[in-house]
Amino acid sequence: MSIDFYLEKNVATITINRPERMNAMDADHYSGLSQAWTRVRDDPDVRVAIITGAGDKAFSAGADLKSFISQESPLPELFLTQKGQLLNRGLELWKPVVAAVNGYCLAGGMTLFLATDLRVCAKHATFSLSEVKRGIFPANGGTQRVAQQLPHPIAMELLLLGDTIDADTALRWGLVNKVVEPGDLMSTAMDYALRLAANAPLAVQAAKELVIRSRDMDLATGLRLEQMMFRTLQGSLDAAEGLNAFAEKRQPRFKGC
Repeated sequence: MSIDFYLEKNVATITINRPERMNAMDADHYSGLSQAWTRVRDDPDVRVAIITGAGDKAFSAGADLKSFISQESPLPELFLTQKGQLLNRGLELWKPVVAAVNGYCLAGGMTLFLATDLRVCAKHATFSLSEVKRGIFPANGGTQRVAQQLPHPIAMELLLLGDTIDADTALRWGLVNKVVEPGDLMSTAMDYALRLAANAPLAVQAAKELVIRSRDMDLATGLRLEQMMFRTLQGSLDAAEGLNAFAEKRQPRFKGC
């Protein structure tokens, strides 16, 4: 049981490794996942992350309900809003994240999935926000992101009925970028990741941050922030490298500065 972290070619692969429990996460796994996301955020050698689950049956079934529902945390912890931050619970991570969904993507696994940027799933993958069938609702961003990413009636169908959809439906609804054969899942995710890592890191991060922050800003404020970020990056070494590489008809060698 672990959260595995592997870094190669500026791509961090994070694997929820608990296949015997459909990669459901207890407190220890959530803590390990928080540490992994923090490393992705802070390590300059990481430009992109891939998140997946061990085995071929499940991405993640979400929280291990037996370890959470029956326990009450001390009330003061409600106000420790920066403790154990997760990608889907408010951690500000502007590096792109690719989801490789290798099976069941349920409950908290799906709220994690909804916090990623590019998404690939195997043909046998299924998706569900089924918490209402267990007397709770999808927290850690579940009620927020599904409504942002899907039309209202479709979001309500997922949230309030708790039914399961298959990979083709997820593709049709725009929840995933590609549906692939199981054997092609990780190679497809890695292809996305390497292409992302080859782009200018600061430009990629700025673009992601602007998109995410636009959800909470009026257009005038968003345009102004966009202008300020653009002006800042105009003077970067990567911007100069991009122009030089274009003029010299070669691939750019971005350094993130």
